Amino acid sequence: MMITISPKAAERIRQSAAESGVEPPVLRVAAKIAGDGTLDYGMGFDQSRSGDASVEVDGIQVVVAEASRELVSGTHLDFVEVEPGDFRFVFVQAGETPEP
Repeated sequence: MMITISPKAAERIRQSAAESGVEPPVLRVAAKIAGDGTLDYGMGFDQSRSGDASVEVDGIQVVVAEASRELVSGTHLDFVEVEPGDFRFVFVQAGETPEP
């Protein structure tokens, strides 16, 4: 599978999609290599386009453009509390541990 999504992240994505009137949710995930060599991720609701890779995860259609496909492969999306009361989406590559 190109990307996995934690149950907590999937729940938050579906909730946000419902609040935004985006049904069914189509989540575009993108990644690029930053100047310092780290990966920068982005995501947002969108539509599927020709050439996109697409996978359904927990009722969410996830689409990734060709340019991001290799970088996104093996990524896990989670929704975590980074500080008390501060929840955020985090992208974790296989073998990494998310930072709180």
